Amino acid sequence: MPLQINYEPDDICVVRATGLLRQSEFTAEQKILGGKMDTGAKPRILAILEDFQGWERGKDWDDLDYLFAHSNDVAKIAIVAEPRWEAQALAFAGAGMRRAPVKVFPPGEVEQARAWIKS
Repeated sequence: MPLQINYEPDDICVVRATGLLRQSEFTAEQKILGGKMDTGAKPRILAILEDFQGWERGKDWDDLDYLFAHSNDVAKIAIVAEPRWEAQALAFAGAGMRRAPVKVFPPGEVEQARAWIKS
């Protein structure tokens, strides 16, 4: 599966995306995470993009309702990705549009990214 989310203790949410990210998969997982936030969770998101090929084309990725509904519910977002995905990943994560800090780490720095979201 190109998108996997694992929920760990302390509201750590590890998102692994490989290949092409499809909107249908993302939306389904987003609903689950939204449900957790609706019950008070403040997730610390660790997004790991491995062998990532981008976002499915031709889909409506600009639905901002979710972002605005949960913009204050996320504690931190760390993204581990190749440098070529940095600008798009920051935009996709809503960096600058939400209170939560968002930081990108290069491949190989998963443990540093994990430590940062816990700090």
